[in-house]
Amino acid sequence: MVVARITRFLKVGKYSKHVGAGAPVFLVAVLEYLATEVLELAGIAARNDKKAQIIPRHIQLAIRFDAKLCQFLRAMMIPNGGVIPNIHNIFLPKRRIALQRPPMLLVRRGRRIRLIIPSLVSRCSPSP
Repeated sequence: MVVARITRFLKVGKYSKHVGAGAPVFLVAVLEYLATEVLELAGIAARNDKKAQIIPRHIQLAIRFDAKLCQFLRAMMIPNGGVIPNIHNIFLPKRRIALQRPPMLLVRRGRRIRLIIPSLVSRCSPSP
């Protein structure tokens, strides 16, 4: 960014009566840092999405998944940025406890093969 343009914006915007020489330089450095940070994270989001171009969705994801940028830009809306993927726990299916099946044994006696479940054998077989 050009420092002279930022100086002009600060003077025309009437943010203060006087604009020092170092203020626009510092502001340019901060803006460059923010732009670099957002574009770097958006590039990573685009690469994760297997795209070659950065679209507004990637910028939205980059800002919202970074804690500091999200806090700084929380009131900002990005057109065509979409929403952050989030599913409430109420809408998720309930987890069912899987019934553990007891181990099964295949016993071969001659030509016949019998399936024996040890836990049922101990319960069902008559005791001697």
